[in-house]
Amino acid sequence: MRLLIQRVRRASVAVDGVCVGSIERGLLVFVGVGLNDTSEDVTHLASKLLKLRVFEDDQGRTNGSLAEVSGRVLVVSQFTLYGDCRKGNRPSFTAAAVPEMGERLYLEFLKALRGLGADPESGRFGADMQVELLNDGPMTLWLESEGR
Repeated sequence: MRLLIQRVRRASVAVDGVCVGSIERGLLVFVGVGLNDTSEDVTHLASKLLKLRVFEDDQGRTNGSLAEVSGRVLVVSQFTLYGDCRKGNRPSFTAAAVPEMGERLYLEFLKALRGLGADPESGRFGADMQVELLNDGPMTLWLESEGR
């Protein structure tokens, strides 16, 4: 499982021109599910995400977690995180999970975040989405469960 995380001042996601999720200060998280991912990967990354110390504290040091700054999470599915561009000019997505598995683990990830006390906003799995964000920093991080 792969997460592309952006610290944002605000972010939103729309489907067919209608906003389906939005946050102010927090983390925009793009989630990609791979062929070999399991529920253990979901649990590990949900916990890791909420513990990341990527927000400034009172001394201006990057030392605060999402909860410590009362931040929010916007989660958007993005199978293209498994795009492989090493050969040719067209990405290969053979390492991405099939849609049924991807959706199941994406929904499980949202449920895991809720179980850990977060109240995530989300996009719509499999939809053509338009994402807007104002990156804060910029701060962009990559987490993956493979090899943890």
